[in-house]
Amino acid sequence: MKKIAVVGLGYVGLPLAAAFGEKRDVVGFDINAKRINELRKGIDFTREVSGEELAAAKGLSFSETVEGISECQIYIVTVPTPIDEFKTPDLTPLIKASETVGKVLNKGDIVIYESTVYPGATEEVCVPVLERVSGLTFNSDFYAGYSPERINPGDKEHRVTTIKKVTSGSTPTIADEVDALYAGIITAGTHKASSIKVAEAAKVIENTQRDLNIALMNELSMIFARLNIDTHEVLAAAGTKWNFLPFKPGLVGGHCIGVDPYYLTHKAQAIGYHPEIILAGRRVNDNMGPYAAAELVKAMIKSGKAVANSKVLVMGLTFKENCPDLRNTRVIDVIKELEDYGCSVDVTDCWADAAEAEEEYDIALKASPDVSAYDALVLAVPHQEYAGMSAQELRGYLKPDGVLFDLKAVLPLGDADLRL
Repeated sequence: MKKIAVVGLGYVGLPLAAAFGEKRDVVGFDINAKRINELRKGIDFTREVSGEELAAAKGLSFSETVEGISECQIYIVTVPTPIDEFKTPDLTPLIKASETVGKVLNKGDIVIYESTVYPGATEEVCVPVLERVSGLTFNSDFYAGYSPERINPGDKEHRVTTIKKVTSGSTPTIADEVDALYAGIITAGTHKASSIKVAEAAKVIENTQRDLNIALMNELSMIFARLNIDTHEVLAAAGTKWNFLPFKPGLVGGHCIGVDPYYLTHKAQAIGYHPEIILAGRRVNDNMGPYAAAELVKAMIKSGKAVANSKVLVMGLTFKENCPDLRNTRVIDVIKELEDYGCSVDVTDCWADAAEAEEEYDIALKASPDVSAYDALVLAVPHQEYAGMSAQELRGYLKPDGVLFDLKAVLPLGDADLRL
């Protein structure tokens, strides 16, 4: 049985490595030595894999050196694919991972990519790197596959093995082998795509579709706010129709939905097509942070609060609830906009890593917010600890006539002063 190396042990790679580790020999590789040391002790800071699950993965070992994966025959690359400040795909992690794999690649090996990319990236960007570094020839000496990740951070119901997996390979024979590889651990089954490009395209449109649907809800919330109609009441009424899709307004961040559409639009523009609808949806969603801040400022003014030098508490910084992932969180947009209005903003988050928040966003998380100290409170990320609090408990942080903004509408209608 071929030995597997999983390259990149983040939210995607570690659950995958643990799942394979229950069935066969796997080496989890990451350049972060601190991460490797923690995993050897059974500690996963992402909280995606428990200590018990790591212990159950008897075939799983860890390495921070290239030599540690040199005896593997299947390499699965699960590194991030972010965007840069200009909203252009940043393939640096993918290229560096390909260079690492290329150093140990041997004849007959298979390199499978799971990172989200635009259609064609595996064969146009990654494979040439593998050939250059290894000196081997693609589809003669080594082969490639693509099986897009479908990890949903913080979701304890939809796990890596219970989500249907799309697979593909660079030749029909390799496609069969890649599909059989994943079928060995994916209880939900697999779907073998006809080509790597089809599998890449399938991944990138999954989140583009969600992005556009949320953009529609966000635009509707802006319209309904002007009509003095509660958006969530409208959605509850419309949701009684059997085929109405249950999307809600909100901030769109994270490593997938707020990023993946830019990979598709980048490729579309590269081939001479300007995507209108996708970019329009991105503009709406990218503007939601400043819009939410402006709505709060209006509510503060109406309540008689002076906005300049007011104190605002933002509860939650991660990109979604019950997850410590701070990547591409759009809560930062709300914070920065409020600061531009002259507000003094405190941020608390019981799930986020304080050092990471400081390093990535220059935010010093407040562990214990002051009682009765704030002119406004934004419940931005309803972690279970915050969602379990009543409006009265939340208002305990506010001064008299303070404004409570329930950004994701988790409180009962009428309990908050404002919600999207």
